[in-house]
Amino acid sequence: MKILVTGATGTVGGHIVHQLHAAGHQVLALTRSAAKANFPAGVTVVEGDLTQPATFGAALNGVEAMHLINFGGDDYADLQTGEEIIALAEKAGVKRVTVLLGGAPGQLEELVQKSSLAWTLLQPVEFMDNMLEWAESIRNEGKVRLAFVDRKTAIVHEADIAAVAVAALTQDGHGGKTYPITGREVLSPRKMIATIGEMLGKTIVIDELAPEQAQDEMRAAGQPEELIQFFMWVYGNPPEIGYTVAPTVQDVTGKPARTFAQWAAEHKTAFAEIVTA
Repeated sequence: MKILVTGATGTVGGHIVHQLHAAGHQVLALTRSAAKANFPAGVTVVEGDLTQPATFGAALNGVEAMHLINFGGDDYADLQTGEEIIALAEKAGVKRVTVLLGGAPGQLEELVQKSSLAWTLLQPVEFMDNMLEWAESIRNEGKVRLAFVDRKTAIVHEADIAAVAVAALTQDGHGGKTYPITGREVLSPRKMIATIGEMLGKTIVIDELAPEQAQDEMRAAGQPEELIQFFMWVYGNPPEIGYTVAPTVQDVTGKPARTFAQWAAEHKTAFAEIVTA
Protein backbone atom coordinates (compact mmCIF):
# COMPACT_ATOMS: atom_id res chain seq x y z
CA MET A 1 0.00 0.00 0.00
CA LYS A 2 1.23 3.51 -0.85
CA ILE A 3 0.91 5.80 2.19
CA LEU A 4 1.87 9.44 2.76
CA VAL A 5 2.93 10.48 6.27
CA THR A 6 2.98 14.18 7.14
CA GLY A 7 5.00 15.43 10.10
CA ALA A 8 7.32 12.56 9.20
CA THR A 9 10.32 13.84 11.16
CA GLY A 10 8.20 14.49 14.26
CA THR A 11 8.04 12.36 17.40
CA VAL A 12 5.07 10.25 16.29
CA GLY A 13 5.49 10.63 12.54
CA GLY A 14 8.94 9.08 12.59
CA HIS A 15 7.61 5.97 14.32
CA ILE A 16 4.77 5.72 11.79
CA VAL A 17 7.21 5.88 8.88
CA HIS A 18 9.47 3.19 10.35
CA GLN A 19 6.60 0.87 11.26
CA LEU A 20 4.93 1.16 7.85
CA HIS A 21 8.24 0.58 6.10
CA ALA A 22 9.01 -2.46 8.27
CA ALA A 23 5.60 -3.88 7.34
CA GLY A 24 6.46 -3.62 3.64
CA HIS A 25 4.39 -0.61 2.63
CA GLN A 26 5.49 2.05 0.14
CA VAL A 27 6.01 5.11 2.33
CA LEU A 28 6.21 8.77 1.35
CA ALA A 29 7.58 10.88 4.21
CA LEU A 30 6.54 14.53 4.02
CA THR A 31 8.79 17.06 5.73
CA ARG A 32 9.51 20.76 5.39
CA SER A 33 13.23 20.02 5.41
CA ALA A 34 14.48 16.97 3.53
CA ALA A 35 17.92 17.54 5.05
CA LYS A 36 16.51 16.58 8.48
CA ALA A 37 15.08 13.29 7.23
CA ASN A 38 16.87 10.11 8.25
CA PHE A 39 14.84 7.14 7.10
CA PRO A 40 15.61 3.62 5.90
CA ALA A 41 16.41 3.01 2.26
CA GLY A 42 13.19 2.65 0.32
CA VAL A 43 11.33 5.46 2.09
CA THR A 44 10.65 8.32 -0.31
CA VAL A 45 11.24 11.75 1.23
CA VAL A 46 8.91 14.47 -0.05
CA GLU A 47 9.74 18.07 0.77
CA GLY A 48 6.57 20.06 1.30
CA ASP A 49 4.62 22.22 3.72
CA LEU A 50 1.12 21.58 5.08
CA THR A 51 0.50 25.32 5.10
CA GLN A 52 1.16 25.27 1.32
CA PRO A 53 -0.61 22.14 0.00
CA ALA A 54 0.45 22.79 -3.58
CA THR A 55 4.00 21.89 -2.53
CA PHE A 56 3.07 18.22 -2.10
CA GLY A 57 -0.13 17.80 -4.10
CA ALA A 58 1.61 15.87 -6.90
CA ALA A 59 2.97 13.36 -4.38
CA LEU A 60 -0.58 12.19 -3.61
CA ASN A 61 -0.82 10.43 -6.97
CA GLY A 62 -1.51 6.76 -6.22
CA VAL A 63 -1.61 7.28 -2.45
CA GLU A 64 -4.25 5.13 -0.74
CA ALA A 65 -3.93 6.43 2.81
CA MET A 66 -2.39 9.43 4.53
CA HIS A 67 -1.51 10.52 8.05
CA LEU A 68 -2.09 14.16 8.97
CA ILE A 69 -1.21 16.44 11.86
CA ASN A 70 -3.55 19.31 12.74
CA PHE A 71 -1.02 22.12 12.96
CA GLY A 72 1.39 23.86 10.63
CA GLY A 73 4.68 25.56 11.38
CA ASP A 74 6.90 25.64 14.45
CA ASP A 75 4.35 27.61 16.48
CA TYR A 76 1.86 24.70 16.44
CA ALA A 77 -0.85 27.02 15.18
CA ASP A 78 -4.11 25.44 14.05
CA LEU A 79 -3.78 24.34 10.43
CA GLN A 80 -5.80 26.62 8.14
CA THR A 81 -5.36 24.72 4.86
CA GLY A 82 -7.43 21.65 5.70
CA GLU A 83 -10.03 22.27 3.01
CA GLU A 84 -7.39 22.38 0.27
CA ILE A 85 -5.56 19.32 1.62
CA ILE A 86 -8.76 17.26 1.75
CA ALA A 87 -9.76 18.36 -1.74
CA LEU A 88 -6.37 17.26 -3.07
CA ALA A 89 -6.65 13.93 -1.25
CA GLU A 90 -10.16 13.21 -2.55
CA LYS A 91 -9.14 14.13 -6.09
CA ALA A 92 -6.14 11.80 -5.88
CA GLY A 93 -8.31 8.90 -4.70
CA VAL A 94 -7.02 8.65 -1.14
CA LYS A 95 -9.30 6.31 0.83
CA ARG A 96 -8.18 6.52 4.46
CA VAL A 97 -6.82 9.28 6.67
CA THR A 98 -5.64 9.50 10.26
CA VAL A 99 -5.34 12.80 12.10
CA LEU A 100 -3.12 13.23 15.15
CA LEU A 101 -4.88 15.57 17.55
CA GLY A 102 -3.17 17.98 19.88
CA GLY A 103 -4.73 20.57 22.16
CA ALA A 104 -8.16 22.00 21.34
CA PRO A 105 -10.19 20.71 18.37
CA GLY A 106 -9.22 22.47 15.18
CA GLN A 107 -10.47 23.10 11.68
CA LEU A 108 -8.83 20.07 10.08
CA GLU A 109 -10.60 17.34 12.04
CA GLU A 110 -13.97 19.01 11.50
CA LEU A 111 -13.37 19.09 7.75
CA VAL A 112 -12.08 15.52 7.65
CA GLN A 113 -15.23 14.29 9.37
CA LYS A 114 -17.34 15.91 6.64
CA SER A 115 -15.23 14.45 3.82
CA SER A 116 -15.62 11.24 1.80
CA LEU A 117 -12.48 9.80 3.43
CA ALA A 118 -12.55 6.98 5.97
CA TRP A 119 -11.19 9.06 8.86
CA THR A 120 -9.73 8.08 12.21
CA LEU A 121 -8.88 10.66 14.87
CA LEU A 122 -5.98 9.83 17.19
CA GLN A 123 -6.26 11.43 20.63
CA PRO A 124 -3.15 10.60 22.67
CA VAL A 125 -2.39 11.81 26.17
CA GLU A 126 1.02 13.01 27.37
CA PHE A 127 4.03 11.66 25.43
CA MET A 128 6.79 9.78 27.23
CA ASP A 129 9.34 11.60 25.09
CA ASN A 130 8.44 14.82 26.94
CA MET A 131 10.38 13.44 29.90
CA LEU A 132 13.60 13.88 27.95
CA GLU A 133 13.48 17.43 29.29
CA TRP A 134 14.80 15.92 32.54
CA ALA A 135 17.80 14.31 30.84
CA GLU A 136 20.36 17.10 31.15
CA SER A 137 19.80 17.76 34.85
CA ILE A 138 19.73 14.03 35.66
CA ARG A 139 22.88 13.43 33.65
CA ASN A 140 24.83 16.40 35.02
CA GLU A 141 23.41 16.94 38.51
CA GLY A 142 21.54 13.79 39.45
CA LYS A 143 18.39 15.76 40.16
CA VAL A 144 15.20 17.18 38.64
CA ARG A 145 13.63 20.57 39.45
CA LEU A 146 9.89 20.15 39.08
CA ALA A 147 6.45 21.26 40.22
CA PHE A 148 3.37 19.02 40.50
CA VAL A 149 5.52 15.93 41.18
CA ASP A 150 2.54 13.81 42.25
CA ARG A 151 0.14 14.65 39.45
CA LYS A 152 -1.40 11.65 37.69
CA THR A 153 -0.84 10.74 34.04
CA ALA A 154 -1.58 7.75 31.80
CA ILE A 155 1.48 8.75 29.77
CA VAL A 156 1.94 6.93 26.45
CA HIS A 157 4.86 5.69 24.38
CA GLU A 158 5.03 7.37 20.97
CA ALA A 159 5.51 4.02 19.24
CA ASP A 160 2.12 2.90 20.56
CA ILE A 161 0.44 5.98 19.10
CA ALA A 162 2.13 5.13 15.81
CA ALA A 163 1.00 1.50 15.99
CA VAL A 164 -2.63 2.57 16.33
CA ALA A 165 -2.17 4.93 13.37
CA VAL A 166 -0.61 2.17 11.27
CA ALA A 167 -3.54 -0.14 11.97
CA ALA A 168 -6.05 2.56 11.01
CA LEU A 169 -4.13 3.39 7.84
CA THR A 170 -3.74 -0.18 6.63
CA GLN A 171 -6.79 -2.08 7.92
CA ASP A 172 -10.55 -1.85 7.52
CA GLY A 173 -12.85 -1.17 10.44
CA HIS A 174 -11.36 2.00 11.88
CA GLY A 175 -13.18 4.62 9.82
CA GLY A 176 -15.35 7.11 11.67
CA LYS A 177 -13.70 6.46 15.04
CA THR A 178 -11.90 8.65 17.56
CA TYR A 179 -9.30 6.71 19.54
CA PRO A 180 -8.09 7.88 22.96
CA ILE A 181 -4.55 6.51 23.28
CA THR A 182 -2.84 6.01 26.63
CA GLY A 183 -0.22 3.90 28.31
CA ARG A 184 -1.17 0.88 30.40
CA GLU A 185 -0.59 2.43 33.83
CA VAL A 186 -1.22 5.62 35.77
CA LEU A 187 2.03 7.22 36.91
CA SER A 188 3.32 10.41 38.49
CA PRO A 189 6.52 12.33 37.74
CA ARG A 190 7.83 11.13 41.10
CA LYS A 191 7.31 7.49 40.06
CA MET A 192 8.82 8.05 36.61
CA ILE A 193 11.91 9.70 38.06
CA ALA A 194 12.28 6.76 40.46
CA THR A 195 12.02 4.38 37.49
CA ILE A 196 14.80 6.22 35.67
CA GLY A 197 16.87 6.10 38.86
CA GLU A 198 16.35 2.34 39.18
CA MET A 199 17.49 1.90 35.59
CA LEU A 200 20.62 3.97 36.24
CA GLY A 201 21.28 2.35 39.60
CA LYS A 202 21.20 5.61 41.54
CA THR A 203 18.84 7.84 43.48
CA ILE A 204 17.70 10.93 41.61
CA VAL A 205 16.91 13.90 43.85
CA ILE A 206 13.66 15.80 43.24
CA ASP A 207 13.90 19.53 43.89
CA GLU A 208 10.18 20.21 44.24
CA LEU A 209 9.09 23.65 43.06
CA ALA A 210 6.04 25.66 43.98
CA PRO A 211 3.86 26.47 40.96
CA GLU A 212 4.95 30.11 41.18
CA GLN A 213 8.61 29.10 41.03
CA ALA A 214 7.96 26.91 38.01
CA GLN A 215 6.22 29.79 36.23
CA ASP A 216 9.15 32.11 36.94
CA GLU A 217 11.63 29.59 35.56
CA MET A 218 9.56 29.08 32.41
CA ARG A 219 9.37 32.83 31.85
CA ALA A 220 13.12 33.14 32.37
CA ALA A 221 13.58 30.45 29.74
CA GLY A 222 11.54 32.53 27.27
CA GLN A 223 8.39 30.40 27.22
CA PRO A 224 5.30 32.27 25.98
CA GLU A 225 2.77 33.18 28.65
CA GLU A 226 -0.03 31.27 26.92
CA LEU A 227 2.01 28.05 27.06
CA ILE A 228 2.99 28.65 30.69
CA GLN A 229 -0.64 29.06 31.73
CA PHE A 230 -1.61 25.95 29.77
CA PHE A 231 0.94 23.87 31.65
CA MET A 232 -0.12 25.34 34.98
CA TRP A 233 -3.69 24.31 34.21
CA VAL A 234 -3.06 20.85 32.77
CA TYR A 235 -0.52 19.88 35.44
CA GLY A 236 -2.20 21.61 38.37
CA ASN A 237 -5.67 20.28 37.58
CA PRO A 238 -5.23 17.35 35.17
CA PRO A 239 -8.33 16.53 33.11
CA GLU A 240 -9.67 13.04 33.77
CA ILE A 241 -8.91 11.89 30.23
CA GLY A 242 -5.23 12.49 30.92
CA TYR A 243 -5.00 9.93 33.71
CA THR A 244 -7.62 7.38 32.68
CA VAL A 245 -6.16 4.25 31.08
CA ALA A 246 -7.84 3.37 27.77
CA PRO A 247 -7.60 -0.13 26.23
CA THR A 248 -7.12 1.25 22.72
CA VAL A 249 -3.55 0.06 22.10
CA GLN A 250 -4.39 -3.52 23.10
CA ASP A 251 -7.74 -3.51 21.30
CA VAL A 252 -6.47 -2.04 18.03
CA THR A 253 -2.98 -3.56 17.76
CA GLY A 254 -3.43 -6.80 19.70
CA LYS A 255 -0.42 -5.93 21.86
CA PRO A 256 -0.25 -4.33 25.32
CA ALA A 257 0.88 -0.73 25.57
CA ARG A 258 4.57 -0.26 26.33
CA THR A 259 5.58 0.65 29.88
CA PHE A 260 7.50 3.70 31.03
CA ALA A 261 10.29 1.36 32.16
CA GLN A 262 10.61 0.16 28.55
CA TRP A 263 10.79 3.72 27.30
CA ALA A 264 13.40 4.65 29.92
CA ALA A 265 15.57 1.68 28.94
CA GLU A 266 15.38 2.73 25.28
CA HIS A 267 16.65 6.20 26.25
CA LYS A 268 19.20 5.19 28.86
CA THR A 269 22.08 6.96 27.12
CA ALA A 270 20.24 10.28 27.31
CA PHE A 271 20.06 10.06 31.11
CA ALA A 272 23.35 8.34 31.88
CA GLU A 273 26.40 10.27 33.03
CA ILE A 274 28.99 10.92 30.34
CA VAL A 275 32.13 9.01 31.21
CA THR A 276 35.35 10.36 29.71
CA ALA A 277 38.65 8.49 29.53
